[in-house]
Amino acid sequence: MSSAEINKNEVDIVIGALNADLTQFLTSWKSFFSGFHLIVVKDPELKEELNIPEGFDVDVYSKTDMEKVVGASNATMFSGYSCRYFGYLVSKKKYIVSIDDDCVPAKDPKGFLVDAVTQHVINLENPATPLFFNTLYDPYCEGADFVRGYPFSLRSGVPCAASCGLWLNLADLDAPTQALKTEQRNTAYVDAVMTVPAKAMLPISGINIAFNRELVGPALVPALRIAGEGKVRWETLEDVWCGMCLKHISDHLGYGVKTGLPYVWRNERGDAVESLRKKWEGMKLMEKSVPFFESLKLPETALKVEDCVIELAKAVREQLGSDDPAFTQAADAMVKWIQLWNSVNSSG
Repeated sequence: MSSAEINKNEVDIVIGALNADLTQFLTSWKSFFSGFHLIVVKDPELKEELNIPEGFDVDVYSKTDMEKVVGASNATMFSGYSCRYFGYLVSKKKYIVSIDDDCVPAKDPKGFLVDAVTQHVINLENPATPLFFNTLYDPYCEGADFVRGYPFSLRSGVPCAASCGLWLNLADLDAPTQALKTEQRNTAYVDAVMTVPAKAMLPISGINIAFNRELVGPALVPALRIAGEGKVRWETLEDVWCGMCLKHISDHLGYGVKTGLPYVWRNERGDAVESLRKKWEGMKLMEKSVPFFESLKLPETALKVEDCVIELAKAVREQLGSDDPAFTQAADAMVKWIQLWNSVNSSG
């Protein structure tokens, strides 16, 4: 599938604007964003006016717009990196592609710029294979296939819920790792896509991601906020927690999640050492989250994504709420998110 074969009316590109000047970012992506509808959501804590170059089909949402749609009290859910979730909420398209505003197109080993949007849509439109691992990676990719011994009964695969892209240059490492390895940069371009096996957890990054909104939209939930959350990725946990919820719900409903291509080139932002000086609670919360998701079993009666999120929130409150108030707040946010999702989407 080429970019010309994609139904661009089925795709929204959602950008969370944490920087006011989007000129360099959007100009670098212009050849790949052309023809697509863009939703740019301004971080409500950003005071400067956005600078967006001409030539894009774009809707811009500010704090005022958020308050009109969800109310002033709920608009606080969408600050910092979580502002992009407002774009997920108001979109009406089948697919969402979301890329952080500090990323530009990567180059493949042959020197060609990578069309991340097209690759994400290809990943989503082809089935996933979470029930039986294919050692030749994604069997639906050009030049690949099912290996000998792969059951024919499973070769039709399952719907793909999400496509988790990767990063060249500054990989999405946590602050302690990046602070310890200050000069480490990712230069390895692995030309592969694979389905994450069922029941396996993974830390999904919001830097470069796409998902089928019709299939799992409500599972992309802005919930877990840590104390002292900042404006660089290693000072947040919202996307990792969201990803663990998404993967567990996808497993429960019989969907798949892919990782690998496409790559983006991630530019430098923030100071990992400075981030470590803050009260950063992410590592502690993750150590408590993993055994929770390992033992979690959603009820068979949870047949819709919205039901799964509500059941997950109930389990978080009951099993993790006493450990840290961040988990209770996350459970409350998950319930509120479903209420907003139902309200906004039922109203059209």
